[in-house]
Amino acid sequence: MDQIVTNTNDIDWVERACGLQDMIAGAADETEAQGKVTAEVMEALHDAELFRMALPRSIGGGEADPLTLMQTVEAVAKADASTAWCVGQGTGCTWGSGYVSHEVCKDIFGPRDAVLAWGPPAKATAVPVDGGYRVTGEWRFGSGSRNATWLGGHSRVCDEEGNHLKDDDGKPIMRTMLFPKSSAELIDVWQVIGLKGTGSDNYKVEDLFVPEEYTTWRDSQPDRVEPGPLYNIPLLTGYGIMFSGLALGIARTMMEDFKELAVTKVGGGMTTVLRENAVIQSQVSINEAKLRSSRAFLVEMIEEYWEAQCSGEPPSYDVRARLRLAITYAMNQAQEAANFVFQACGTNAIFEVNPFERRFRDIHTVLAQGQSHVSNYEPVGQVLMGLPPSGHRV
Repeated sequence: MDQIVTNTNDIDWVERACGLQDMIAGAADETEAQGKVTAEVMEALHDAELFRMALPRSIGGGEADPLTLMQTVEAVAKADASTAWCVGQGTGCTWGSGYVSHEVCKDIFGPRDAVLAWGPPAKATAVPVDGGYRVTGEWRFGSGSRNATWLGGHSRVCDEEGNHLKDDDGKPIMRTMLFPKSSAELIDVWQVIGLKGTGSDNYKVEDLFVPEEYTTWRDSQPDRVEPGPLYNIPLLTGYGIMFSGLALGIARTMMEDFKELAVTKVGGGMTTVLRENAVIQSQVSINEAKLRSSRAFLVEMIEEYWEAQCSGEPPSYDVRARLRLAITYAMNQAQEAANFVFQACGTNAIFEVNPFERRFRDIHTVLAQGQSHVSNYEPVGQVLMGLPPSGHRV
């Protein structure tokens, strides 16, 4: 149980991810067919310790900065989106390591193959009992659960009658129950158009006892045990940083593969190859600008946000809003570039043997996630115009 990473300060996580790209890409078809990252790729990911990038240094983890996390997930996504999603989701789950005791953290994350998976809050209920909780419920979107060793269940804390308990400020109490995967029943529901290899199944438990020390809640300061600035970052913001890199990684590979195709492909009704066509040339330029400019803005805002976190002062609404803008904008620009490639490829894009159709399906599935929703622009615009933001999205 004490195997946690050691000597991580000098690790180049992005380089490690790049070193696995050929293997991950080569296994992408099998990952999709199996509905989970293949055993061979999981072994390589564990060898590279990529699921430990965000664990605290105090227990030997990487505690990598957010730009490194973004770039690492981006590098994996250039090879396969499903694998990258599982790495990003699993890394986000390790954020919880900053909010439980070192003993619990080592129990969950100590084994070499440790992966924690969880989905969004659901209607699960946790009833306080002596020493912990009795939890019953079902959760959705457990990305990576087929390769996970532990699961988390975000739950409402209720009394025996099912009434939602509230804290001293009158806010409903939520807790995340952490339990071995063997304690839950997995429900195969992952029949989807994209990110098929993430195996984002439902899972449920009934009347399961979870000790108090194996519960937490995201961003709950009373639970926090790690002082590092990484654990100041709200979990949803952390996911946004990683998933925006993921979208850019998918689109970048599609663009590069298209440039290669354009050397030899003659379009319908054309007499020259695609790269000699003026419309294609101009559209490649425009979409290249979309990818590069949105990525540059994203990097700029991650760095500015991280600098604010490291200063010890909470980032201002302005910084938070511009980071949210950069995340949402990058994901949507990546989708636009992917759409161009898919259309420009013509019939080449529709055959599974070619490297376009799965990535097209994947990026549209990625963009179904709330981090990219256009509604995120509303609170950003409010802040940029001197108004308080609505909701909790900045």
